[in-house]
Amino acid sequence: MDNPFQINYPDEIDSELVKLATSGDKKALQNLIIRHQIFIYNLALKMTKNIEDAEDLTQEVFIKAITSLSKFEGKSKFRTWLYRITVNYFLNTKKRKSELKVIDFETYFNSIDNMPNNELTNQEQNDLTESIEELRISCTAGMLLCLDREQRMIYILGEMFDIDHNLGSEILGITAGNFRIRLMRARQDLNNWMNERCGLVNKANPCRCAKKTRAYIEAGIVDPNNLKFNTRHKKKIYELSEQNATSITNTIEDLNKNIFQQHPLQEPVTSSKIVDKIFNNNLIKLILNS
Repeated sequence: MDNPFQINYPDEIDSELVKLATSGDKKALQNLIIRHQIFIYNLALKMTKNIEDAEDLTQEVFIKAITSLSKFEGKSKFRTWLYRITVNYFLNTKKRKSELKVIDFETYFNSIDNMPNNELTNQEQNDLTESIEELRISCTAGMLLCLDREQRMIYILGEMFDIDHNLGSEILGITAGNFRIRLMRARQDLNNWMNERCGLVNKANPCRCAKKTRAYIEAGIVDPNNLKFNTRHKKKIYELSEQNATSITNTIEDLNKNIFQQHPLQEPVTSSKIVDKIFNNNLIKLILNS
């Protein structure tokens, strides 16, 4: 799996697929979509924390990109062009359901604190291992929603996917220095709150995923029989990094980075259907048949 956020990404494959696609090769266009679908979907999923919204955004951004493909002149690399469209669309589209629910860090962490704690036996913890991990992913993904959209996008790209700052700056249309500064600020905001309230980062904090899991199950927020975030994945995000692992240290920055890079790189629930819906879009059909 080629990671478009890494320096060693083979751009020539995209270039050849684009050349064939703009000449009417539907299979090349399909391969181009499949090549980038999982990354655009995971960006959308981290931006919205909602599977249906992430799938809709993935479909919408591909339709937007494909309808503009004839305008791609090759002055920049295709991945820069595609992810600039993706980022701009994600930042400017209407807010989705989960984004409207989360107000700020304090309100979010207070809602977690208000959920009862339940001590689990070793056997119960073993039985609920997957659900505990589901809650950990879901809860930390919710923390990202406390950042404003631009901070969230920069954090996802810069911290989770370890994007090169120069590539990140090109995609966002800002300088590399500006990208680093904004990433630092997003990192500080998240780190400060997690250090103050999250037991994953600071063991002095009482909140523990295992102790909260039973309450989230009883509230219907976590369904052991229908996991949403701890499923449909073969890799963790850190496995895509050129470093291939996050250094484990006692600094808050590295602990937080490790927590978020441990999130899975998820496949869309309807991966093949997204491609089908794109090809069945009336505007796309008109372009392909012209």
